[in-house]
Amino acid sequence: MDKNKTILIIDDDQNNIFALKLALKSRGFQAIGSLSAEEGLAQLRDHASVGVVLMDMMMPEIDGYEATKLIRHSWNASELPIIAVTAQAMTGDREKCLSAGANGYISKPIDIELLVQMIREIEG
Repeated sequence: MDKNKTILIIDDDQNNIFALKLALKSRGFQAIGSLSAEEGLAQLRDHASVGVVLMDMMMPEIDGYEATKLIRHSWNASELPIIAVTAQAMTGDREKCLSAGANGYISKPIDIELLVQMIREIEG
């Protein structure tokens, strides 16, 4: 991933955002966080440098599925890589995330090395 690009972490748990930002920064990535889908959409408007979104799928109000669809359809962001992050790895979740518009899927607890590999593969 281009070092000038930023990873946007959308998760309703501040601890998850903190841990992911720390882990990603230690591997040379820039990262910002949002505690809700609404805040995440605002971050996308304000930060043209966002190159990848890590989207928590289970959030109150607007969940990650709906937020992913909003990004894809409302923002014409068909090229923006979105990685779905879920704590409930249930049968069919991966397919549901990909159907919503995610490019990748990873479950919690997140294997950071696997996530970094996924980011690099998605970015090409």
